[in-house]
This record gives sequence, structure tokens and C-alpha cells, in this order.
Amino acid sequence: MVAASRSRLLALAALLLAAGQAHAAEPPVAALTLVGALETVFSAKRDACDGDDVPDAPVRAFRDVDGEIVMFGLHTKNRALRGPGFDRLSIDCRPTMPSKGNADPSAYDDASWIAATWTEDGRRVDALVHHEYQGNTHPDRCRFKAYLACWYNTLVAVTSPDGGRSFERELPLPVVAAAPFRQDVGQGRHRGFFNPSNIFARGPERFFISSTTGWAGQSGGACLFRTTSPDRPDSWRAFDGTGFRTHFLDPYRAPPGTPTCRTIWPFPAPVGSVVRHRPTGAWIAVFQASAGGDTFPVAGFYATSSRDLVTWDTPRLLLAGKTLYDDPCASGDRLIAYPTLIDRDAEGRNFDNVGNVADLYFTTLRVEGCTITSDRDLLRRRVAVTILP
Repeated sequence: MVAASRSRLLALAALLLAAGQAHAAEPPVAALTLVGALETVFSAKRDACDGDDVPDAPVRAFRDVDGEIVMFGLHTKNRALRGPGFDRLSIDCRPTMPSKGNADPSAYDDASWIAATWTEDGRRVDALVHHEYQGNTHPDRCRFKAYLACWYNTLVAVTSPDGGRSFERELPLPVVAAAPFRQDVGQGRHRGFFNPSNIFARGPERFFISSTTGWAGQSGGACLFRTTSPDRPDSWRAFDGTGFRTHFLDPYRAPPGTPTCRTIWPFPAPVGSVVRHRPTGAWIAVFQASAGGDTFPVAGFYATSSRDLVTWDTPRLLLAGKTLYDDPCASGDRLIAYPTLIDRDAEGRNFDNVGNVADLYFTTLRVEGCTITSDRDLLRRRVAVTILP
């Protein structure tokens, strides 16, 4: 998730853009329109506790037991923004889960981002962690020197007993989704599961969508996961085309297998967020895409909608702009990334639903030449939401 080289970003975009599949049925159509002025929520240069506090993931928000808003989406010390409302958030300089840089890949304790949260009571918070084993930073762990060539991603789980102020991490961390091989296999390309969406609810069920670059027998793209017990990391199962039956195990502690999930069109890159439209029950997903083909004629943020979380509408452009998956050398001075929809008046604690008005949260990243810098701002704009008949 950190700023990376041009080659890493272009290679990752190519892998994910190759993952589409045929459109199957006619879902609802989401029409999202930007209607508000641009607002700065957090500026790394102005508001950071130290150089580690940069917006580096889609933001995730929940309401804690005291009624405060807690928002994650920064870097690997996983500091939170907190406040009595979305207009009064400030950074809490206490790290909730600092990354350890552990050279043992089986510990899943190298570089970690809190990437999705869920709470029922505002006190216990279950979180999905985007974990990167960065083999290029550990001697004799990777045959290559480049970040992307050594990048091994796993989704693991942690729990906070105190409303997200600290997260418990007994090693090894429980695996939610992993490639069925260890980090020394297939080096030379990005591997694994990464960048999960927010966790969202349908009745007693909980879901998220995760990206994968795939492997032999598994296509790259986005896979849908489901559980009724987010407090049990081993209960998550991925959709295999007919049901939620695929269990991705820890390759360091389970016998080898060949589990696969069905990738879901039209997502060419990680899904920023998925929310339920309260007036109609339709699902709305927002994500970023590079320009390519008829589906994505220009680079930017796109929105799509669904009735069943499997079949989605043809994406509609929400905000044009070069994204994190575009060539930074040709992007101008700023990239956009990490779109998320949040309705400050959402039902429940987890902000996984919206009405006819919501806020689009996203990050801008300043570029110097061909380098993506840590000069980043978390912004928001008001959005009108309409589901067309």
C-alpha cells in the first residue's frame, strides 16, 4: 500500500485488469453525482504525528462504545482518527498496532495495515489486516531485489478489546485468506490476497471483497467472502461460483491444497468500499481503475451496483483522474486513490449503508517526476446517490 515504483504499479495494474469475466444478468443502476465542495479531512504535512502518518488505504469507520467516530486508513503504525463526529476528527498519536518487520514469513508480522473493521458493541473490534511480507527487505528471503517481485500478501485477523485503541496479536496471526503456497514460491511477481473492502452486513451475514493476483488454476481479480461470525477468522469462506465453500488455509500450517474462488466482474483493482442503499436495498461498490477498453474509457473512480453481490452493473465514472495504478510519470502532480463511500447518518455502528446522500472519501498523492511521495491528503466530497429503475 505504500508509495511504490512505476514498474510495481504498472505491473500490478496489468495483472488486475486481465481479471474480468462476462456480465451475467441485469442488476440495478447506481447513479452517483458529486454535489459538494472538496474538503480536507487529514493532511499528512499538517496533521501527522510523525513521518509514518500518511493516508495509505481506504478509510474504515465505526462508532465506538462511547459514541465517538473511529477511523483507520493511515500507514503501518495504524494510528486512528477519532472524534465526536466526522467534522471533528483528529489523529490519536498512540499506535494501535505498529508493524514489527519480522523476517519470519510464517509469523505474518512484517508490514501490516488495518484494512477492514467490524464491531457489534463498539468495544470489541474485529479487523482484517492487509499483511505484506516484503521479502526484498530481508536478507536471503527473495531471489529478486524489487519490491513487487518479492511481495507476498496475506489477509490475517486481529481483535481489539478496547474500541480500537489497541489490537491483540498473538503470533502467528490467524489467516483469513492466503495463497496455497509459501512466500518462497513463485517469486518474481506479486502473490496472494490483498486490499480487502470494508466488511458489510446482509442480515446475519458479513461479507468483504478481496483482490488476488491468482496462481495456476486461480484467476486474478476480486473474490467475495462471507461469514456469520467475524469474530472467528477461520469461519470466512469464499464464493466458488455456486456457494461459499472455499476455505483458504495458512500454507505454513496446513497441508497443500488447491482452493479457488470465482472472481467477480467488473473489478479490475481492489474495491474501495461496498455499501447498501437503504431506500432500495441495492449494493453500491466504488473502486479505482486505469483507462482501458470500453468499460473504463478514462482513469478515475467508478461506481457499480448489484442486487446479489455477484452480478454487477456496468461501471459508471464518478471522478476522473489518474490513479495509483496509472503511470506516475504521466500523471501530472497528483494521483487519486482509495475511494470509500460513508454516510455519516448510517444505521448501525459500521457505516456499511447509505441513504440518498453520502460522502466520498479518497486520497490525493503528490508526484515528483516519477516518484509518488508521502505528501498526501485525505479528502471528501458530498455525493448524491440514486438507484435508477
